[in-house]
Amino acid sequence: MDDYPLLNLFWTMMWMFLWVLWFFLLFKIITDIFRSHDMGGWGKAGWLIFVILLPYLGVLVYLIVRGRSMSHRDAEQAQQADAAFKDYIRKAAGTPDGGGSSAGGRSGGGIDELAKLAALKEQGALTEEEFRLAKQKLLA
Repeated sequence: MDDYPLLNLFWTMMWMFLWVLWFFLLFKIITDIFRSHDMGGWGKAGWLIFVILLPYLGVLVYLIVRGRSMSHRDAEQAQQADAAFKDYIRKAAGTPDGGGSSAGGRSGGGIDELAKLAALKEQGALTEEEFRLAKQKLLA
């Protein structure tokens, strides 16, 4: 270790970082090629061969030609993931798409109705037994 200067260690770390960064960019582009809906199978195969056989030139040309649409596809995928997550939360919480109570059925008004029942009980308008029965009926 005595014959490896500190500056060489920093250079080695920098080149290692750039190497990892390059592979990250290469994998990002390969996933973008497969995710793209506006290209056919032959177009995807052509870009993939170009990126694999001539990696530096292929990645740079891909970024120049399709870089702007990459960000649009990333944003679209993020919006779809966010919408799917919000839909899952709505279904798990039992609320409808709008978030308010629905006119008919138990699809979302249950939480609001339960809060109203609790408020009526606190005000003294409902007895404990009436509250319990109404809550059971609402949750059934």
